[in-house]
Parts: sequence; structure tokens; C-alpha cells
Amino acid sequence: MSNVFDVIVVGAGAAGLFCAGVAGQRGLRVLLIDHAAKVAEKVRISGGGRCNFTNREVGPTNFLSENPHFCRSALAGYTPQDFLALVGRHGIAWHEKHKGQLFCNHKADDIIRMLLAECDQGGVTRWQPCAVQDIRRTLADDGCRFELDTERGPVRAHQLVIATGGLSIPKIGATDFGQRLAAQWGHAIVPLRPALVPLTFSADTWSPFVPLAGISLEVLVSAEVVDGGKRSRHHTVSFLEDLLFTHRGLSGPAILQISSFWQPGQTLQINLAPQHELAGLLKQAKVGSRKQLATEWALALGDAAPQRLAQTWLEQFCQGSTGGVVGLRPGAPLAEHKDKDLEALGASANHWHILPAGTEGYAKAEVTAGGVDTRELSSQTMESKRVAGLHFIGEVVDVTGWLGGYNFQWAWASAMACARALQPLPEVA
Repeated sequence: MSNVFDVIVVGAGAAGLFCAGVAGQRGLRVLLIDHAAKVAEKVRISGGGRCNFTNREVGPTNFLSENPHFCRSALAGYTPQDFLALVGRHGIAWHEKHKGQLFCNHKADDIIRMLLAECDQGGVTRWQPCAVQDIRRTLADDGCRFELDTERGPVRAHQLVIATGGLSIPKIGATDFGQRLAAQWGHAIVPLRPALVPLTFSADTWSPFVPLAGISLEVLVSAEVVDGGKRSRHHTVSFLEDLLFTHRGLSGPAILQISSFWQPGQTLQINLAPQHELAGLLKQAKVGSRKQLATEWALALGDAAPQRLAQTWLEQFCQGSTGGVVGLRPGAPLAEHKDKDLEALGASANHWHILPAGTEGYAKAEVTAGGVDTRELSSQTMESKRVAGLHFIGEVVDVTGWLGGYNFQWAWASAMACARALQPLPEVA
């Protein structure tokens, strides 16, 4: 019986480790397998090395999926407060940043050690590094339904949990193993794409902004989203977050958030000064002003934008590069300019429309959107409706959270829902 387990979990990331530990502590014999040399590398590098392990404000509306209600049950069954209680039991110090984001005070390694300790407490057997070479379905007399060929030999189990994540950050070993396995066994796959990822622009579009690389400011970024279903419905998704100029395009929390919703060929709208109606400020300042347009423009933007950005924007607008009016003179007095031209200048920054050429891809994406179609999984147990005993948890499924700890909470919640439902091998008469 040394190669027979109640459960085999493939993938030792956040979801896989947590599921294995909970299942082991329920008395199940669990084997956890991963091809990488180190466990949970994505946890280790997350949150700038401090792991944004959950968010106080988690709810179903913070997730993208073609089946948006699927995540409700798991999220309700294991909450951020539940995970915080576990963190507290392990004595991990943490702090809250803005918008409910919770981070370790020290290092993400604290969370990894906690997950490994939970596995040890549950008597989980861990094989790592160990590649899975083949998986077959079977129906053995002892109740085993899956056979795996691995680098350490063959193993069998009553239940199989796939927690292999997605394609994001291939340098740490990310693959689409789980999605390929699901498709092989008849599951529909929502197309994969990079999410929470910086956006890039064509060289011609971006050349005026390359010198601004490193500048950051708070913006309101918006995209129009089309809901699927029998009746398509358009609505606007917006995020008020920091934006970062890069040599190739835009990044920062605002862009990472909107990237999950952005579709190729779609224009984004960015408000560079969301706290100000710039046209109104310029026209108001025009009364009795003897200052130059450039000076009043910088004052109108105020603290909303660094001076370098204000100057570059005005120069490009006056050249017609940002939808502007050729002929506006930055060095001329503000009072000499027409109201309609000032309105156009203000609107250009309050309503900047720009077309991304693409993304930085999986190498820079924090998560992979798409995955195993959740309409073919039980929302209570994460078990496949097609293959008895087969479960999918975490990023491998079509549930993608916002930036800010939501994806980790999905890992914990889906893992817990699965672990609670796992059963031991049936007793053989």
C-alpha cells in the first residue's frame, strides 16, 4: 500500500499546499507532488516579497469568470477572517495597506512555512521535485480511480486534485498542465490570457512618453466590458489607482487591474486628474490672468501630475499628438487663448483615449485568466461533473481575482471547499 493514497494533489502552490494540509489533518492519506525544486515560488515573490495573502473586502464581484456566481459558495465557506485566524495561530505578524490589502510584516516565507507546517501536521507525503509523466483513469478493486506515472515511480489514488495554476511567470516553472489534462478528459477550457499585466503600445504612439518612464500618479482608468449570455450587455469598469509610465507602455495597479478586462483592439480611457475638471479650472484662471498657458496648465494639474508630465502633455497637445489643437502656444498668456481650445486641452487629460498594442505577456502577468470551465465543476466541492473523484482548485480554473489579495483568497477558499469534500478509500469487503 506504499504507493496507494486517498488523495493525490498535483501542484504545491498556495492552493495545493493548503488543500493537502487540510485533507491530511482530516485523516486522509495525502501525496503532494510538484515538478519544481522549490515549493510555492509564486507565494514567495508576491507582494514585493511580503505576500498580499488576502483582502478584508473579498466578495464575488471582485472576480472575473464566464460563470460569475460559481465562486460564491467557496468564498462564503472560507473567509478572509478564517485565514487570518490561521495566520494568528502561527504567530505571523501582518499589516493592512489601503483598500483592505493584508501583507506579512516580514517575508512571504512566513506563509510558506505555515503551509508546510500544516502539511506536516497532517502527515502529508511530499515529492518534490517530481514530474508527473502520465495520468490514467482506472477502477481498481481497492477503490483507486487514478494511476500516475511519476519520476519516483507509479502511484494510485481514490481522488485527484489538480492545483497546477496557469502560464503566468514561466521562469518559476508555470505551465498549462492542468488545463491540458482537463481538456484531455473532455472539459471545456475558457481561453487562457495574461491578466494583471502591464500594457504596451506601438513605438510611434509611445515615443513621446518614453522619457516619462518611472513617473507615477493616481488616475481613473476605464474600459467598456461586454457581458456574455443570451443578451449581451455593455457596462464600464473603472479603477482609481496609481499608474506608472514605463519605457514600453503603462503599468502600476490601475493598469494591472484594467488589463484583466481589456480586450485586444479596445481603447482605454484614462483620467490623469480625476480630482479636477481641468477645462473649468483653466477658464476660471483665465479671468484676469497674465501668466503663460504652460504655467496655468501646471497649476491646474497641481499635485495630480508631476511637472515633467504636465510639460510633455502640453507640448504634445500643442503639436496635435494627443488629439490636441495645433497652434496653442505654451509660452503665450493664458488670456489670449480661446475657451474652446482650453476646453479641448482640459478634456484631453481628463479623457485620454489610448489604444494598447498588447501586453507584456505571461512573463510579467501576475495571474492567468481563463481556465477550466467552472460550469463543469461543483461549486461546493470543486469536483468535476465529468470525471468522478477529479477536482480542480485555484488558478487552474476560470476564476480570476482583482489585484490586492483576492487571488490568494480564492486559492484558500477553493482549496478548503475541496479538502472538506475529499473522502478516504472505500473499505474493501
